[in-house]
Amino acid sequence: MDRDVSIRVAAVEDAEEILAIYRPYVEKTAITFEYAVPCAEEFSERIERTLSKYPYLVAQKDGEILGYAYTGPFVGRAAYGWAAEVSIYLKEDKRKMGIGRKLYQAIEAVSRAQGILNLNACIGYPDEEDEFLTKNSVQFHAHMGYRMVGEFHKCGCKFGRWYNMVWMEKLIGTHDPEPAPVMDFPRLDAETLRSMGIEESSSQARKNRSVVW
Repeated sequence: MDRDVSIRVAAVEDAEEILAIYRPYVEKTAITFEYAVPCAEEFSERIERTLSKYPYLVAQKDGEILGYAYTGPFVGRAAYGWAAEVSIYLKEDKRKMGIGRKLYQAIEAVSRAQGILNLNACIGYPDEEDEFLTKNSVQFHAHMGYRMVGEFHKCGCKFGRWYNMVWMEKLIGTHDPEPAPVMDFPRLDAETLRSMGIEESSSQARKNRSVVW
């Protein structure tokens, strides 16, 4: 793993650079089942919406964003509040360099601090690997301690082909009968983030300085 790669909180201002990473996944793969590349404005809104409650992290080196990961609600019902869905995307030429592991370790640390107990990944999965979709993501998640918990067959059609979708799960906390409420991500202060090896974004630092909890 490159020790010069650092993890920081994403900012809305990163939207275009992050979108450039996401674009080829939409246009050339079935890793995402999205058909159309979102515009920069929509992508900025996605980042802002996520950061209102969940972490959105980027891996960077020398100011260049190499990949990103974030969590979001698992299902929009109160009883699911201690579970989160996790996603990760890396630049095409930055895979298998330890960056994904570093991002996921940071995501897990933040999620534990929030009080999240379950992390769930929704992953496109082919019956047979092709030029649009391999089983690499499932293998990566298994390596990170996730286990397969469900498979939906031929539920996504892209590039004229039908693909399966699987759910993988990692339990990261203790499931008490009366769990503590989950803390929204913005309530984690800079010192707590630094203890996890995560830097604040400049915009988050300004926001945190202006907010009194």
